[in-house]
Amino acid sequence: MKRISTYTLGCKLNVAESSALAQAFLKQGYKLVPFGEETDLTIINTCSVTEHADAKCRNAVRKALKHSPESYIAVVGCYAQLEPETLASIEGVDAVLGAKEKFDMTSLLNDFQKTGEARIFVSDISTVDTFGFGHSISLDRQHDQTRAYLKVQDGCDYNCSYCTIPLARGASRSESIEKTVMQARLLIDAGYQEIVLTGVNIGDYGVKLGASFFELLQALNDLPIPRLRISSIEPNLLTSEMIDFIAASTRIVPHFHLPMQSGSADILKLMRRRYNKDLYRERVLEVVSKIPHVCIGADVIVGFPSETDEQFEETYEFIQSLPIAYLHVFTFSERPNTHAADLLASATLTAVPAIVKKARNQKLHELSYFKKKAFVSRFLGETVEVLFENEFSDDADISDGLQPTEKLCVYGHSANYVRVGIEVPSKEWARETLVGQLRQVRLMSIDSDLNAIGALTN
Repeated sequence: MKRISTYTLGCKLNVAESSALAQAFLKQGYKLVPFGEETDLTIINTCSVTEHADAKCRNAVRKALKHSPESYIAVVGCYAQLEPETLASIEGVDAVLGAKEKFDMTSLLNDFQKTGEARIFVSDISTVDTFGFGHSISLDRQHDQTRAYLKVQDGCDYNCSYCTIPLARGASRSESIEKTVMQARLLIDAGYQEIVLTGVNIGDYGVKLGASFFELLQALNDLPIPRLRISSIEPNLLTSEMIDFIAASTRIVPHFHLPMQSGSADILKLMRRRYNKDLYRERVLEVVSKIPHVCIGADVIVGFPSETDEQFEETYEFIQSLPIAYLHVFTFSERPNTHAADLLASATLTAVPAIVKKARNQKLHELSYFKKKAFVSRFLGETVEVLFENEFSDDADISDGLQPTEKLCVYGHSANYVRVGIEVPSKEWARETLVGQLRQVRLMSIDSDLNAIGALTN
């Protein structure tokens, strides 16, 4: 039996697509093994969001070949579409496949024999018009049937000045509500307790099919699944009608991730975002007024070209004034073939010094810490429902600054995305008793990583 492993960089959409690729090979008789074990085929799914995409891919190739020197290395994903020659030049890479070709891997590569020279299969992005479903699967189906990511939309018709996603994934596209519901049913039948809807711009779902994301939510809300979660939605696509429906739903969880990118009106215009500060504030306050216990997260970019100290402070104060629970902070990095790169090249805008960008990033990370601590603290003393996952305190990634706690804890998330841990006697006990289950937990304290620590009440 031939073996396959996957390694995913970037977003949850990539996670879903990596799983879809793996499932295609499972149907052909392959065995899925964890990355780092000996395997016959390794698929590395890349991201293009940061300037370190090349280095991260090289590192993944080295890791794969260290443990499995004879493995066939196929590289896919956004960076593969944008920079195929760069990836093909990496020692050990056998094939690079673009957005259109990655789902035809088996027919294009056939026997997956290493030849010592990388083959490139990348079409012009304008020719990509098909939608490939994807949903995440677990290697440990017995102990990890908790949260699954369901791809419902791909591509983007927006033209934000800093973003390469339209160049890497093409135009916005999706499948019918009926087919999407069928995919969700497969995950429910497999035993998953939570489905996270993911895509590039999921609020744009169905616009070319005569459908809408709200209609999809209504259809999915009728399915027998304990939890539905929206991964991220543009604030201009989140309507009052949708907020009312989610507030009344017992399945769609009270958690919104609303990309902000900047709290400066001038920077938002330069970014070509499709909303202004007033709209963003209105959406956040409307959500909180209708769903008081809601968790709202936001993406923010610091160091956009020509961002002044005053404009950054405007962003800082804007975030500080809003009931946002956490931030994902990104430092601007110039991406080729974007409008922002053109503005820099023409000297219309100037680059923000790296030391300034680093300081702004740190300041927003500190603000995010205090925002999150305040949010989690609100629920201490309360009892919440937690979906436990196959994740333990001694699994912490020390390289990311996380240190295992002295006590063994198993973790899960509340509906409003508070990460909750409880002490357990052993992993085996937790896997048999808790993982994959929804249990009531009384929250009692907060640890140094801002997890709520509690105890079972049932």
